[in-house]
Amino acid sequence: MSKSIIEKIRARQATVGVIGLGYVGLPLAVEFAKACLKTVAFDIDIEKVEKIRSGKSYIGDVPDDEVGAVVAAGHLVATSDFSELATVDMVDICVPTPLRKTGDPDLSHVIAAVDEIAKYLHPGQLVILESTTYPGTVDEVVRPKLESGGLKAGTDFHLAFSPERIDPGNTEWHTRNIPKVVGGVDDASTQAAAFLYEQIVDLVVPVSSATVAEMVKLLENTFRAVNIGLANELALMCGRLGVDVWEVIEAAKSKPFGFMPFYPGPGLGGHCIPIDPFYLSWKAKQKGFESRFIELAGHINAGMPRYVVERITDALNSRSRAINGSRIHLFGVAYKANVSDVRESPAIDIALLLQERGAVLSYSDPFVPHLSEKTLVLGAIDQEVALTDGIDCAVITTDHRGFKYEEIARLAPVVVDTRNALKDVDASNIFKL
Repeated sequence: MSKSIIEKIRARQATVGVIGLGYVGLPLAVEFAKACLKTVAFDIDIEKVEKIRSGKSYIGDVPDDEVGAVVAAGHLVATSDFSELATVDMVDICVPTPLRKTGDPDLSHVIAAVDEIAKYLHPGQLVILESTTYPGTVDEVVRPKLESGGLKAGTDFHLAFSPERIDPGNTEWHTRNIPKVVGGVDDASTQAAAFLYEQIVDLVVPVSSATVAEMVKLLENTFRAVNIGLANELALMCGRLGVDVWEVIEAAKSKPFGFMPFYPGPGLGGHCIPIDPFYLSWKAKQKGFESRFIELAGHINAGMPRYVVERITDALNSRSRAINGSRIHLFGVAYKANVSDVRESPAIDIALLLQERGAVLSYSDPFVPHLSEKTLVLGAIDQEVALTDGIDCAVITTDHRGFKYEEIARLAPVVVDTRNALKDVDASNIFKL
């Protein structure tokens, strides 16, 4: 079975399906298509499907011309008709995996995708899950659903997990040059999935099982979350001691061994770092294990927006003003620099806290011209208008490259810099974390 699918891939006679066309799925589908593998891209969002059909991209990391070229060549087609799954030889699942309000994993998108695949599953097919989830998801959730029709994983079809590692906005690391970890439910599944990715990725790293591959992704993001939590706690400590935390980290990273710099900030954002560690701690609790480092880091990171509000209070108090009634302008609402993604953005949490305290809010963000938050009143205005229109406080919540930082420092009465964007500016009106 594995020889058959590998030969089809090698001969460019295989059809690849990708379910979910967001930051992970669209770049992946385009890379498969660029490798001259016929690619069918699935999404329930009709607007995304129509964009792709017209040769346009809605993801900043994927240029329009790349989408247009593979669509024009017939290598990439987009559809919302999941019956087309019957025509694909392999299918990659790239759907969201958020947390429920209770903190439990929400696999509803994964389950919906797997249910569709199960309807059209056929012998020899390869199914790969890329969505980040807890260790055991492939064996405990995906496999039973796919096998419910009578076909068996490892005997009748291939099944594997390969964690996505996309970093939106990163111009150095992208789909092709980020190594790809692959783990199947058996050796043949690992080999088939690895060979598929070798067509589009420079380095594939096979591991012994799907569960190991699932654990790899959670280790990567938990490592970051815990170390960012340490950096954030250090920022709180340095604030009490009257020490510049950024100077401390800059000096510490001069050590050529035994230290890796992580930086504090207004809180964690995006779809991965604030969420993935809790998938791991949730699974650990099912086995009677308490993940104390993970829980503590989560507590510290979640508290950073409130600390930023404290610093805004300090900044305004230095001008004999209160938050209530003050005009506060946020520079950036995306969760990180140079992307349009506002998922779990700490800027939103900061804005909500300021709104509760009676602040008059506005924002500038070249990547997010419109913001839809039902409980938040936050109008977008141009950064230069904001700086000349009588704001009381500027808050740098996202260090986008398009902001004029020297003007912010010069024109705003007080500035709270949560990203060390003004590290080269020495002015008494600047308040850091």
